[in-house]
Parts: sequence; structure tokens; C-alpha cells
Amino acid sequence: MTLPQPAARRERVLREAVRHRLLDPQDALLAAFVDLDGVAASVAELHGAFPPGVEVLHTFAAKANCLVPLLARLRGLGMGCEVAGPGEFAQALAAGFDPGRIVFDSPAKTRRELLRALELGAAVNIDNWQELGRVDDLLRAGASASRIGVRVNPQVGAGTIGAMSTATATSKFGITLADAGNAERLVEAFRARPWLTWIHVHVGSQGCPLDLLAEGVAQAVGFAERVNAELGRRRVTGIDLGGGLPVNFADDTTTPGFADYVDRLRAHVPELFDGRYRLVTEFGRSLLAKNGFTAAYVEYTKESGGRRIAVTHAGAQVATRTVFMPDAWPLRITAHHPSGAAKDGAPVVQDVAGPCCFAGDLLARGRALPPLEPGDLVALLDTGAYYATTHFQYNSLPEPAVHGFTVDAAGEVRFTPLRRAQRIDELLRPVD
Repeated sequence: MTLPQPAARRERVLREAVRHRLLDPQDALLAAFVDLDGVAASVAELHGAFPPGVEVLHTFAAKANCLVPLLARLRGLGMGCEVAGPGEFAQALAAGFDPGRIVFDSPAKTRRELLRALELGAAVNIDNWQELGRVDDLLRAGASASRIGVRVNPQVGAGTIGAMSTATATSKFGITLADAGNAERLVEAFRARPWLTWIHVHVGSQGCPLDLLAEGVAQAVGFAERVNAELGRRRVTGIDLGGGLPVNFADDTTTPGFADYVDRLRAHVPELFDGRYRLVTEFGRSLLAKNGFTAAYVEYTKESGGRRIAVTHAGAQVATRTVFMPDAWPLRITAHHPSGAAKDGAPVVQDVAGPCCFAGDLLARGRALPPLEPGDLVALLDTGAYYATTHFQYNSLPEPAVHGFTVDAAGEVRFTPLRRAQRIDELLRPVD
């Protein structure tokens, strides 16, 4: 699918959003937008990156954007769904996913959550030895159609963002392979449990280079080969690769691509593609981040200590990671007239602030942008994953509306509601 240049496309959508009052200086101060054409193109790229001779279930990591209408669209594009808690599980079911195409990952699954997943036949990735014992107990009470695996930690190290690196020596996730005695104990766990047939691995996401991700998969596949060799049969039949492809937030280029990732997998672990294993992927941010943006009005401008400051309606409540970890999660911001048209004045160094009542609520510090004025719009780019759909309720700020959009060949923009704006009175619900 060929799409117009991203900047021109965003400007067209912003103009139409203003015209349709999806953005309004009184009633819709903040809204998020998801490019549904772009999402379809990204999913097609993912499916096309893996060779046709390999059986792969591509699941979408619901944490990246858990809105049920969007999940339903992804299901229609052939995706499964990876969930990390009971809320996401319920959202995946509401979106129509067959339980057999749902993967349940969490380091803190309760007995009730495990029982429900096993009863429905969703795939379960066991995180630790105690959880393995719980599943033993539950399966003694009744069989399950679930694909059941163990999450291993290959301990290959961290990328540039520690909080996004899940294969460090002391990560809270998975059963470590290098710690004394663990690999041997895990081999015996597979020997004793015919229902244990999958290995799950996830090295990290943003800040993790492709070779690090691929090396983690190679370690997991190497362990699977060891299990099968020591048991004398193919007990491990599937590898869940996790997700975690990093996203380029510097410009509109989508890099690295899914084909780049597959190339590195081929280099590190070629046996992954010879048909001996079924595969699962769990991509989230890399499918949606660049297919969305968030727009907010500038309410006030001021000058403090010689620095211009624009106070907008987008801050920590919709850009939590950027506000609290600005060096790790910088966002591109564009300036627009109230009509949605791009501003083209000479850039001026200014801070772009949010509405939250703490000094650090800044989207950008010392950013060179055309001078912002009250009533202007700012657009936060590459926010299709997390951000507005992972709302932080600081100051009881309500959740903004999220709109999907498509643009046809004639340039007509069509909007689809993905989440309506939360009303203030919905914050006042009495205790039952």
C-alpha cells in the first residue's frame, strides 16, 4: 500500500479534524489519531517478512494500544493477541479473538486468571517455578487445550534503556538459563510434563539492537534443542519470539523494518526457519507507534528567565514516558495554526509544557519551533502506541478521544471512533 508523504497526510487529517470539531478549543482540547491505513500496511509488512514455509502466529501486544475497536481491526487483519493481565484478556475476548489465538503473558498471574486461560484454551507462558507448580495443580484437576510454554531469560544483557531491557542478569521476567542449576532443572521439568511444549523469550524493546534481540532468541532455541536432544524426542515444538522491535522516533522513516529483524534472526539462528518449530511473535509498538499522533491546543504562552513557554493540553497524562524519561523517549513535535495548517515561521527556542501541576510536565525543553501562540495546535508524532491509550490520571485529567482515520485516493479523510472522550461526570461515580 502506497501512502502520501506523512507530513502532508497529518496536516490534511488535522485540518479535517478541526473542521469536524474533533479538535475544538472549547470542547475537544486534546485528541489522539490512529492511521488505520498505516496499521494495515505495517501488519502486511510483518506478515510478508517471515518466509511462507514457516508456521507463524503474529500476535499484537495489547499493552501497546488496548482499545477494543482497534484490536478488532487487527484481528480482521489476521493478527492474534498477546495479553498481560485480566483487563487486556477481557478486551481481547471483547474484540472477538478466538482464545486459541490469545497468548497470556504476565509475571503475576493469579490462580483464577490461570484457570480461566486454561479453561478457554489460550496459550500460557509460565514465568517462574512457583507458577509452574500452580499450573501443575490446575492441570491435575482437568486437561486443557492451551499451548503451554516457559518464559526463559537468556541473560544476554541490556540495551540503551534499562527499563526496556528484560534479559539482564537480574530481570524480573522468566527463568534464568545461566544461573546455577536452572537449565538442568528446566530440562527435567519438560521431561516430567508432556503438556509443556513451548519456549518463550523476550529480550526487550526500545533501545535494544537487533543483534541483541536475535542473540536472545538463539539462546532460547539452543535450549529447546537441548531439551529435545536429552529427551530423545521433539518435546519443544514451538518458540514464542516475543516482540520488541525498536522504533525510530527521529524522523518519518520506519527503521528498522521487520525484514531487517528476520535477516538478523537468519544470521544468528537459521534453524528457526527450517520448519522444525512453530513460531509466535508479539509485536506492539513497532506496529502502531508511527501510525498515530496526538494533537492538543496551546492554552497560554509566557516567558520565564528569557525562555518562551507554551502551555498545552497534552502532558504527562498522555506522554508519561516522555515527561518522566525525556532523554530515553524524546518526541517530535510540530506546530500548527488553529486551522490545522502547518506553521512555517522562523523557529524560536521554546519549551512545550503540559497541563499537569508539577514543574517537570514538559513535552520538550528548548525545542526550536515556529512561535506558538494561544489557540495554536501542537502535534506529538509517533504516538500510535502507548501514549494517549495508556492514560495517566494525574490531576484527574480525563481520557481524551481516540479517532481512527483513513484517507482515500481522492484525499477524503474518514474518521472512525476508537474511544470517546471521558466526561468529567464519569470521574464522579459514587462508590457502590
